Amino acid sequence: MYREKLDAYIDSKKEEMLEDLMTLVRIDSQRGEAKTGMPFGEGPVHALEAAQELMKKYGLATRNYENYVVTGDFSEKEKALDILAHLDVVPVTEDWTVTKPFEPKIVDGKIYGRGTADDKGPAIAALYALRAIRELGIPMKKSVRLILGSDEECGSGDLEYYYAKEQEAPYTFTPDADFPLINIEKGSFHGVFSSELKENAVACVRSFQSGDKINVVPGRASMIVDGVAEDVIRAAAEKTEGATGVSFRVTALADGGVQVDAKGQAAHASTPEEGKNALTATLQLIAELPLEQSKGKEALLGLHAMFPYEDTCGKTVGIYRENEESGAVTVCFSIMDYTKTHLHAAFDARLPIGCNEENTKLPVKAAAEKYGMELEDLPLNPPHCVPGDSWFVQTLLGSYERYFGKKGKPLSTGGGTYVHHLERGVAFGCMTEDVDNHMHGDNEFMVIERLLTSAKIFADAIVKICNA
Repeated sequence: MYREKLDAYIDSKKEEMLEDLMTLVRIDSQRGEAKTGMPFGEGPVHALEAAQELMKKYGLATRNYENYVVTGDFSEKEKALDILAHLDVVPVTEDWTVTKPFEPKIVDGKIYGRGTADDKGPAIAALYALRAIRELGIPMKKSVRLILGSDEECGSGDLEYYYAKEQEAPYTFTPDADFPLINIEKGSFHGVFSSELKENAVACVRSFQSGDKINVVPGRASMIVDGVAEDVIRAAAEKTEGATGVSFRVTALADGGVQVDAKGQAAHASTPEEGKNALTATLQLIAELPLEQSKGKEALLGLHAMFPYEDTCGKTVGIYRENEESGAVTVCFSIMDYTKTHLHAAFDARLPIGCNEENTKLPVKAAAEKYGMELEDLPLNPPHCVPGDSWFVQTLLGSYERYFGKKGKPLSTGGGTYVHHLERGVAFGCMTEDVDNHMHGDNEFMVIERLLTSAKIFADAIVKICNA
């Protein structure tokens, strides 16, 4: 009924939408050191403040929840819908080529910058959907709340704080995944290994570091090897590079050690097969070296045996499962901090329906103990599912179908979103499988026309849900 008006309005605000998005992208909102009144550091707070000003500007009644989240209410009427998006971003590298991460740039119909796809762009699309409905005066029997958080990438402590104070809406969606719609999210398990070492061997790994975040395939790794000739290490590096596609730079140090720097390709931990894991490639290189027997070597080769480079689904460590609705197990070995005195390592596993502690945690625990390591006793996060035939899911799919011109089918994902712990929450937009937005990687971008279409879809869905 209102589609033509909504579409025309959103198209007319294209330049303003892009400028508002660039305002948010220019803010480095990676998680930082907690300070008084800044639970996740300065950057996330600045992003929340900027977004709150935009919501006020476009007529929403806003509230700041102690710099954990900011919200914008459409009206004072009974609330029918929450829309959850986040303004924090994952770490960046210096390898961007189109532009710098926090200097947004438009090239060939795409807007580049950290957060354009995950999740500042989708947040702006949702805001403009609400702006369009408000400024066109479209009737709304019930209200909708836009909730913008600041800690989605590092554990969602922001929402834990928010939902300790507020009730879940009758319906919730987050524009932080894929169209058509995701109603099933895999469970997850973060495995953390530790071991105390006393490395006395001459030929040994002196140090080995890789990874910043547990939910990101590490694109870089660096280690120092003692007691092994440079040419031997270089030959092993060339062999490993040929087998994995991860590149290595070998440098002799003044103290007699040899430094090896690995460069792979970062990716989201839910799709580890899309990256080139510099950590597991370096473990493969270590397995080629003539190191002396020691507890450190045992642990490193044990991790290589448990998580070989080519295995991203947990078969080797014995946790592989597959479910028709929710897919298969995926595993991303993502963190390594190793010295001669200690080992700390971690992996991220995404779990389909049917995985539990007995068939997931226990096999990993047994393997770790076999190689002299301890596995921390951390809980499993169970899978999430909203029935695909529910009115809410079918209503959202209807809005998708109106704009994409094809039948929508609910999907499952290995990525955990903001709605994972909400009874009636689904992920709805803004990505599609035909476009690789480089999410969590270098040169992240959003297709501008997709941003506009998403805003139109959200507006259509909001009107339907709030007038039901």
